[in-house]
Amino acid sequence: MEFIFWFSIVSIIYAYIGYPVVLAVLAVFRRKTVRRDHTYCPPLSLIITVHNEQVRVLEKIQNTLSLKYPREKLEIIFASDASTDKTEEIIQAYPRLKLVRSPERKGKEFAQKCAVEQAAGEILVFSDVATIIDPEGLKNIAANFADPTVGCVSSEDRFIDEQGRVSGEGAYVKYEMLLRRLESKVYSLVGLSGSFFAARREVCAGWAVDLQSDFNTLLNSMKLGLRGISDPNSLGWYRNIADEKKEFNRKVRTVVRGLSVLTRNLRFFNPSQYGLFSWQLFSHKLCRWLVPFFLVTALVSNVFLLQYSVLYIYLFGLQIAFYLLAGVHLVFESKNSLPPLLKSLKIPYYFLVVNAAVFMAWIKFFQGERSVYWEPSKR
Repeated sequence: MEFIFWFSIVSIIYAYIGYPVVLAVLAVFRRKTVRRDHTYCPPLSLIITVHNEQVRVLEKIQNTLSLKYPREKLEIIFASDASTDKTEEIIQAYPRLKLVRSPERKGKEFAQKCAVEQAAGEILVFSDVATIIDPEGLKNIAANFADPTVGCVSSEDRFIDEQGRVSGEGAYVKYEMLLRRLESKVYSLVGLSGSFFAARREVCAGWAVDLQSDFNTLLNSMKLGLRGISDPNSLGWYRNIADEKKEFNRKVRTVVRGLSVLTRNLRFFNPSQYGLFSWQLFSHKLCRWLVPFFLVTALVSNVFLLQYSVLYIYLFGLQIAFYLLAGVHLVFESKNSLPPLLKSLKIPYYFLVVNAAVFMAWIKFFQGERSVYWEPSKR
């Protein structure tokens, strides 16, 4: 029981603190720079996936047409996953936009595949309707491909509020963006931002219609001996999902899709073949997705150890206090009356929500669910 307890605690700490600390140390001694060239403007195809987005697609069109990139080198494709509302009609009203439609609804990745097959660009950029791209976003993301070692590039996420104003980022998102920067400095990041990322055409060959495109594109880059990086200058702005239940369900679907990719690519855990990336993949993805099980085993094993030492009584108390703080946040937030002094409670609350979503994803995954179809998040 002592071994199970301490192994669980150490694993949780490693997944969230140990791994980034090791990355930070490695980044000092092993820094892989990116040879960006902001004059580099290759032919580029921007692929935007939509499904029944008549309410929001006009805003996305306006944002897309305002992006600063040589007009003659930019192809804009809207990939419709068999939309049944007026989304396609709105898109077709703009001659500069190209509409590619799935013959029937088969999921986001299938719609993307239809667009990839018709795209003419050397670099393919993927986005969605909910994401507003920074005016210089395409130029910035394309500049990274002047480096021949780069196979794919991820944007960085930023929040805006309901009035469209820049808002404070959540601690979790800040943490994720920091992790991506560190991974990029050491070697390669492990996951792309699905709302705004880019890849070389050859990386997108053999596009899988049943696997999460952002994660799978990163692994395809690694198969070709190329790496993925995060570009802090390529920004994608999006709003929080107002409905907490829908946000939870989105997290569950995302992890289920990620598990599908991971289990189909177990060879990447072989360090003799993929070296440092195997450790990054193990630490960032697998260890993180196992944390819910470590939380359970830490609490249960601690109960059995209470009779042996005062230390275990204190540690059990700390665990219970952590869960209670998250519960307090949930109660006050549900009543929209969270006092300013309790704002920091969002961290333990969000930590537990994320891990509850991961736990639910494992259950759905073992039940055979793969979440091929997707509903665009309403933000």
